[in-house]
Amino acid sequence: MERSLTLGGASDLLLAAHAQFRERQFERAEELYSRYLENCACSGGSKDSCDLATALNNRGQIKYLRVDFYEAMDDYTAAIEAKPDFEVPYYNRGLILYRLGFFDEAMKDFKKVLELNPNFEDASLSLKQTILDKEEKLKRNY
Repeated sequence: MERSLTLGGASDLLLAAHAQFRERQFERAEELYSRYLENCACSGGSKDSCDLATALNNRGQIKYLRVDFYEAMDDYTAAIEAKPDFEVPYYNRGLILYRLGFFDEAMKDFKKVLELNPNFEDASLSLKQTILDKEEKLKRNY
């Protein structure tokens, strides 16, 4: 299989990475996403921005599941840079910012998600919870 991935190019790497991700084979998926992203960098970033953003977002998800929050946020930010109208990495980054207690930054990301997709229910709920938690934090003076 390894040889066919090399011969098939970036699209095969991406498809294989997605398959491994769906199968919850996260270590292998992360490796394949990284190889895909390296391939994109070597080709001057000419790959479809949607594919690039999805690969970065999904690799960020794997890092999130490993509790590598700052590395995950780096991938989410790169996904946003690759495709600024892709709401999912904003949401994912917002969740991490919320968990780390950076409520203002989390609210900005959740608001951006809702600007891009007003029907994103989880973002709406997350924004409301972030506002409540920020208010509670201010009441307790910490």
